[in-house]
Amino acid sequence: MCLKKSAPARRRRALLAACLGILCTLAAAAAPAGEPTEIDGIVAVVNDDVVLRSELENEIAQLAAQLQQKGVRPPPHSVLERQVLERLILKKLQLEAAKRAGIVVDDTIVDLALKNIATENDMSLPEFQEVLSSEGISFRAFREGIRDQIIMSRLREQVVVRRIEVTEQELAAYLAKNSTRLGQRSDYHVFHILVATPDGASPEQIASAQKKARRLVEKLRAGADFKEVAMAESDGRQALEGGDLGWRNAAQLPTMFADMLANMERGQISDPIRNSSGFHIIMLDDYTGGERQVVTQTHARHILIRTNEITSDEDARNRLDQLRQRIEGGDDFGALARSHSDDKSSAIKGGDLGWTNPGDLVPKFEQAMSLLEPGQVSPPFKTQFGWHIVQVLERRQHDNTEEVQKAKARNAIRERKAAEETELYLRRLRDEAYVEIRLPDF
Repeated sequence: MCLKKSAPARRRRALLAACLGILCTLAAAAAPAGEPTEIDGIVAVVNDDVVLRSELENEIAQLAAQLQQKGVRPPPHSVLERQVLERLILKKLQLEAAKRAGIVVDDTIVDLALKNIATENDMSLPEFQEVLSSEGISFRAFREGIRDQIIMSRLREQVVVRRIEVTEQELAAYLAKNSTRLGQRSDYHVFHILVATPDGASPEQIASAQKKARRLVEKLRAGADFKEVAMAESDGRQALEGGDLGWRNAAQLPTMFADMLANMERGQISDPIRNSSGFHIIMLDDYTGGERQVVTQTHARHILIRTNEITSDEDARNRLDQLRQRIEGGDDFGALARSHSDDKSSAIKGGDLGWTNPGDLVPKFEQAMSLLEPGQVSPPFKTQFGWHIVQVLERRQHDNTEEVQKAKARNAIRERKAAEETELYLRRLRDEAYVEIRLPDF
């Protein structure tokens, strides 16, 4: 979150500056149209538009504040001036291109965006307006800055993102190159107990240490607190810290630990692991990377009745009530779906939707389906597609990790391509525009 109501004034000011930079890159701290302004100088002509001196100075001041909050020393003013002016020129060109493309963002969309920003910062919209006002920022200017950002985002989506395709060859190459990072655990938070054996330990000493280690494992698995047991029993160097080894990269752990941790779950206690130092017991507290994506899949079938000028909501509901009664009386669901369902793609399969993941179907359908036990048929319910009855056939736990990794890889490729294509598009936009810069020594 960018803002907190409870933050001190100085911290709130810093967070607000960062929020503004991320959300809207507001060169628009200038007074909105309709308010009295001093005569302003023109620093650049961009096709049929202009960049005013006040716009440039306001943007420079805002960027300098952001750099200061990050602890970054800003470049000389002349360098910053050129860089900021180019950014403003590109903004003008994008807004002009969006206008030519017929992209319009109405007040409803802007109001929703503002409400979301306020909500994300734990504020009501009036409270958010007060914060902006207290920092000397025009709410109207902020609002128009948000509108501009939405317009430019939609332009990018229309002229760049929609045209990007990810081939199966690109996907396979990305997965092969990044398989370790995508599919394996990278870091572990581990707790450790050592039951030490002396150098040249006798068989009796080894047996005694092994017996103690097994006893400790049983105690831990029965619910004893690992930290307390480690402090009382461990011979390891971290005993006084409750055996906490902290976060360790997989490459920093002994191979015998790493191999075992790769297959352990959070909170799991290992069997005693022996090496020259003695017997080790480890507990996996947490890890990053390599999480398995296990989802509950549902296999269901349905019958859909669409409404139209002839079939009203009441008609559709009554028809489905009758079909449900027939199914409960012994008629075959599949046969009735083939004869009556308006969802032609599933009707030929007896209404069968196959196995679905959470999120595959519209929320109202999934909500109705979630209330059913296997074999049950729902009462009629309505979605945007019409009226349905649904029967759950079975459910299962499915490891969806591979599909999730493919989706992440596809998104990563799309984002990389989008960044490259956006840069090319903006360069073409700039090269084809008439731009006259009126700064001295530019």
